[in-house]
Amino acid sequence: MKNLRRNFRNQEGFNLIELMIVIAIIALLIGVGVPAWQAMVRSGNETTAAQTVSTIRTCQSSYSGKHQGRFAPNFAELVKSGCIDADKFKGDPPVINGYIFTMKVDEPSGTKPAFFSINVDPQVGEGIQATGNRHFYFDSTLGAVKSTDENRPAKAEDPSM
Repeated sequence: MKNLRRNFRNQEGFNLIELMIVIAIIALLIGVGVPAWQAMVRSGNETTAAQTVSTIRTCQSSYSGKHQGRFAPNFAELVKSGCIDADKFKGDPPVINGYIFTMKVDEPSGTKPAFFSINVDPQVGEGIQATGNRHFYFDSTLGAVKSTDENRPAKAEDPSM
């Protein structure tokens, strides 16, 4: 018993096996946690993109009500109207949470009403650095935001969210 106590008192630090086990456990946790974390970030980016499209839709509707049925020609005009945040919509095209927003506006003519469409595509659509997997589309003739998981811009024929 005295020899055992003496051995424990003289023991210093970890031995190699204990250290290797700790490193293996940490590597396992990282291997499981990083992909889950990346999926969570992508999901958050996609949710933010869809909500932002809904905000722009509301803003364009409000803008057209105040400007005889004409839609805002660009994001800068919507920022000026106070409907969207200037900090988020800077740059051309604006990039918000890893998604690129593009807007196309057609002025009304004698036979057709004003029209706008919004495409929202991930900056990086594939791979480990992907900012999102879904592409979104909305235009002034639709009632719902359209989306696709395919690696292409969404269009009006895609299913609703």
